[in-house]
Amino acid sequence: MIRSATSRPTDSAADGARTAYLVLGMHRSGTSAVTQLLSLAGAELPQNVMPGDEHNAQGYFEPWRIATFNDERLRAAGSAWDDVFSYPCPAVPAEDAAIWRKRAVALFQEEFAGRRHPLMKDPRVTVLLPFWRQAFDDLGLAARCVIPVRHPLAVAGSLARRDGFAIEKSVLLWSAYMLAAEAYSRDLPRAFVGYDQVLSDWRGEVARIEQAHGAALPKLGKRAEREIDAALTSELRHNRAEGQLANLGWAGEIAAAVYDWFAAAARDAAPGPAALEATAAALAERQHEVGALVSPAARDLDATRSELLSLRQTLAWERRELEVLKARVEQVQRDWWAQKGVMDEAEWALDKILGR
Repeated sequence: MIRSATSRPTDSAADGARTAYLVLGMHRSGTSAVTQLLSLAGAELPQNVMPGDEHNAQGYFEPWRIATFNDERLRAAGSAWDDVFSYPCPAVPAEDAAIWRKRAVALFQEEFAGRRHPLMKDPRVTVLLPFWRQAFDDLGLAARCVIPVRHPLAVAGSLARRDGFAIEKSVLLWSAYMLAAEAYSRDLPRAFVGYDQVLSDWRGEVARIEQAHGAALPKLGKRAEREIDAALTSELRHNRAEGQLANLGWAGEIAAAVYDWFAAAARDAAPGPAALEATAAALAERQHEVGALVSPAARDLDATRSELLSLRQTLAWERRELEVLKARVEQVQRDWWAQKGVMDEAEWALDKILGR
């Protein structure tokens, strides 16, 4: 059971103020499970949610239109979602910044119209959070953050299965996203939750979320608890951490330092930002050495990937249209034969009456 209503914080948005819930962190790190939990507890998903697939059967719970927009925004800055140097936040040319910000505001309004507790989960938002926070300022929207913590080697295992990424790339990518999640949310209400703990004791993690936010989740009642119990099972744990980060060279050293900090944060024992800032400096040094080679390649690959996806979607749409047209032709043929039968019967009856 969650703590009694008298011991839980009250909802500071109960007076009508709009407050968004942001799920920050790396792809494949438990963001979908945490988002599902928050949505069942009353935070409100967008209009257009990405469906599930063989990699995430219960669904991704993220706004696919915003995810597509974020991909465009990253490419415009010479980066991509799988760019290991996407932290710090990639900047677009100054003359284009206002246009991107206006687009973000309009898209958010379309996706979350009428929602008092919008729930936005797209891992790309993590590395673009300074940009999105400007949009939230324009919207007059406050934010609360939830940051799931999963071992980078477990994330790497998942990315290897889904995307074929090398382990070194995956743990560096995880490090960049987690560094961004921490740095860009320091002045916001935020909670760090262990992914394994969410699956084994979500009630305890919810209590920590509410305590960190100083506000109760909007609609966490008996019915929501039953739905969350059914949704968050051990079956969601598809990959475990295998191997040692120490065996991965400098990429493993960076990831180990970041993970140690976040593992402590998930126990409410974060040591302060100095350790992470030193690790971020080490990553920045590597970016200075090889970033000019890595980031443009990631951008160009992402552009090709996006074009391929668009072509696939267009082909799928055309196939559906062809099936619809084929069905219509077949229906017209059936109608024609039916009408011909009626006409043949009418002619037969007329011939009989006329004695022909």
